[in-house]
Amino acid sequence: MKKKALITGINGMDGSHLADFLLEKGYEVYGIERRSSVRNTTNIKHIENKITLITADLTDQSSLLRALFQSNPSEVYNLAAQSFVHASFKSPEQTSNVTGLGVLRMLEAIREYDRMHPYGTSIKFYQASSSEMFGKVQETPQKETTPFYPRSPYGVAKLYGHWITKNYREAYDMFNVNGILFNHESERRGIEFVTRKISDGVARIKLGLEDHITLGNLDAYRDWGYAPDYVEAMWLMMQQDEPDDYVIATGESHSIREFLDIAFNEIGITDWKDYIKQDPKYMRPSEVDHLIGNPSKAKKQLNWEPRTSFEELVRKMVRNDIKLLGE
Repeated sequence: MKKKALITGINGMDGSHLADFLLEKGYEVYGIERRSSVRNTTNIKHIENKITLITADLTDQSSLLRALFQSNPSEVYNLAAQSFVHASFKSPEQTSNVTGLGVLRMLEAIREYDRMHPYGTSIKFYQASSSEMFGKVQETPQKETTPFYPRSPYGVAKLYGHWITKNYREAYDMFNVNGILFNHESERRGIEFVTRKISDGVARIKLGLEDHITLGNLDAYRDWGYAPDYVEAMWLMMQQDEPDDYVIATGESHSIREFLDIAFNEIGITDWKDYIKQDPKYMRPSEVDHLIGNPSKAKKQLNWEPRTSFEELVRKMVRNDIKLLGE
C-alpha cells in the first residue's frame, strides 16, 4: 500500500522539490494550495497530473481538518509560511498568523483528526524551522542546543512554530520533528529572494536586458545549501524510530559578495562593482550578520550529507535563469 503525504506550501521551492522526491519514493502526494484569484503552479507544472491539490489555508483550522480527511496522510510536511524575512517587518501580524499560529492550527487539526478515528492514527508531522531563529548568534557554529535570538518578526514566528511543535510532541506523544534548515536555494527560488535576484539579474546583464542589479546588505554571511539535498533530510527525519530536532546545513559560510563573485564569473565578468547598486530600502531594520550551521547530528543519526557545493549551486541558478530568459 502506498504511503500518503500531505505538503503545505507545495507550490513553493521546498514543497515542489519535496513532492518530486516523494513521488520518486512511490508516495501518493497531496498538496495544500490557498484560494487565490491567480494560481501560481510554475514549480509543480511538471507533476500536476501526478499529485492531488486540496484548497485549504493555514489561517483556517477547519479547512486543514478537511484536507486531512481528504488525504488521510501518514506524513504531514508543513512548509507553508510568509517566508520573506524583509516583508515580515512590514507585515508582522500576517507573518505571525501564518508562520507562527498556522503551525498550531495544523497540530490541532491533526489531534482532532486522530480523535475522530476510533482506532487512532499515527500521523507524523514535520515542521520547517529556520536558521533565522538563531538571529543574533550566541555561538558559532549553531547547533540544536544553541540558544535562539531571532531578529525579525519572521524569526520570532518560526520560533513559536518550533516550540509549539516540540511542546505538542512532549505533551501529547505526537511524532513531531523540527528541521532547522539553514539557507538553501535552487533554480525554483522566488524572485524576491536575494540569491534569485542576483542569478536573474546576472542573466539579464548577460543577455543585455539590464545594466545593473539593486541590492541591500552585501556583507551578510549565510550557510547556503541546495534545496533538493535538503528535502531528503526532511524525509529522513520522518523515517526515524523516535522524533527529534535536527540542524540541516553545509557547515560552510559565504557572503553575498562571494555569491556575486561566482555568479558574475559564470558570465565572464570578474569585477562586478559597476553592475551593483545598493539601496537602503532593501536593508533590514535589524540584520542577521553571520549564520553557519553544525550538521554533525544529522550526519551521524540520519546518515545525511549535502551533495551540492556552494559554487555549483550558484552556477546552476545563473545558467537556469539565462536559459529561462533566452526562451
